[in-house]
Amino acid sequence: MRFLNKRFALAYLFGILPSVFASSFLDNYYSSAVEVLLLSAIAHTFASLFLYYLFGRIAKDLRLTPVDAGMSIALFTALTVFLAAVMNLLGRFPSLFDTSTLRFAAGNWLYFSIGLIAALPASIWTLSLIQTRRLRLARIRAFVDANLGGLLVGIVFFLVYFLLASAFNQPVFEFDDIFFDTDSNLWRWRFATDHYQDYYTRTVHPFVLIIVRPFVALMGFFLKGDTLYASFAVIALTGALCVFLVWYFAKNAIGGSLYALLIAALFGASASQLVFGSLLETYGFLGAVALIFIVLLLREKPLYMLVITGLAAFGITVSNLAQTVIAHFFVKRDIKQLIKYGLIVGALVVPLNLLNNFIYPDAHPYMWDLSTLAWEEKNVFPPTLQRANYLGRVMTLHSVVAPEPLLMKEDIPFIKVWMFRASLKKAPMRIAQYEDWLGSSLSYLWMGFMAFGVLLFLKNIFKQDNRFSFAFILTILFYFALHLRYGRDVFLYSSNWTYAIILTLALAWKEVSEKRWFQIALLVFIMLLLANNFKLLLTMLTVSVLHIS
Repeated sequence: MRFLNKRFALAYLFGILPSVFASSFLDNYYSSAVEVLLLSAIAHTFASLFLYYLFGRIAKDLRLTPVDAGMSIALFTALTVFLAAVMNLLGRFPSLFDTSTLRFAAGNWLYFSIGLIAALPASIWTLSLIQTRRLRLARIRAFVDANLGGLLVGIVFFLVYFLLASAFNQPVFEFDDIFFDTDSNLWRWRFATDHYQDYYTRTVHPFVLIIVRPFVALMGFFLKGDTLYASFAVIALTGALCVFLVWYFAKNAIGGSLYALLIAALFGASASQLVFGSLLETYGFLGAVALIFIVLLLREKPLYMLVITGLAAFGITVSNLAQTVIAHFFVKRDIKQLIKYGLIVGALVVPLNLLNNFIYPDAHPYMWDLSTLAWEEKNVFPPTLQRANYLGRVMTLHSVVAPEPLLMKEDIPFIKVWMFRASLKKAPMRIAQYEDWLGSSLSYLWMGFMAFGVLLFLKNIFKQDNRFSFAFILTILFYFALHLRYGRDVFLYSSNWTYAIILTLALAWKEVSEKRWFQIALLVFIMLLLANNFKLLLTMLTVSVLHIS
């Protein structure tokens, strides 16, 4: 058994930490002695096997590409520090985050320890089966080998988003509009309880429940019916999936494992993704659907898969079908297939709306009941130069580099934390500002990165395939035009364009993506971005907890 070496010993020892994290959370649901023992044994076996593989891969990469491997380690070190900082931050707010959910119940440490001991022979036996090829894992090994960077960065951000979701979506937040005009209270009820009716009676989410609630139910099955934490896990997994898909697109459309990792981390650490990868709303799901559609186009998948994804976009929010049409038009450049796509989607939306309201009676009015759109009039505003200016700043700057948010005490017993507020009740239009040196400096640095990307795009506009770039640019312009009139806090919709902005720039930066100076610049920027955007999380927690007894 040649694998019984220092590498195996380190994998077994370092695997204890993730095993503790997973087992201590799951013992809230599986609390008997046998359950804790089995869970810890299974968790630690998987952790040990994965770390054994990971340490071997790191050693190989350090030999072959030492600088790339070193920068990747530096990035993951920064992300791990950020994760630890988030855990420490949440521990300071016990009324929002119950730290006992991550601690073993009294007496379970003994059974956990027995499980760790049991994992040792289980790990040895499994590795021996793999070594002798009696356990065939070639496809799994190939998938992990090809996508390791994306999987790792996705896992780290899943943990970040899940921890944040566990604090920002608690039932104590029993009002909408607290954070960035989100309806988190509504969607917590609609996704996680039997009270699934839309109390705003809107038609713009025609079959969102049959898309999202099955995933919550599935996750709830593993959490013994706890649909609240299941919904937290689902939104965090969706955010992590977005990070992985950004990595996947960058890796396969541009190339370069380190560059793809940096782009994915940049996206995952953006203000928009930290917020909507953790807040219960529809926008995190919309961002994931848009990215799935983009990857399907990249992989040249068949029409039926595009139709399913387009139906999901429409079912969650009707306007988001537009970005799938834009992407299809520019990438496929096949008018006949686009017409076929539109006809099939159009033919299926009514039956799916009927199905949604059959499974969930009176969930909301049918999509053809246009009288209910009168509710949306309060979110419609006249287009002005000032609104265009503020919208542009939110889209290009605030969606990535978080400013000091607006804090407003108005019509609910919580201080509202917003990025932008349209002119309401004769109150002037307002926008968040960068008020310290770090935020201001990063905003200028980000503007420099964007300007550099624009210059490279224009320089190479006739020299390379720009189908995806044009699709992303038109998507950004579509949402700029839409939200020039619609939205009280336009940051609410940032999931619709943040991925498009970052991927547009990633494509534009392709010329310098392998330049060491540019990679180092991106790495340093991401580290500073994590520090800056951490302040936004601190503000959200500090302000909101003031109204919780």
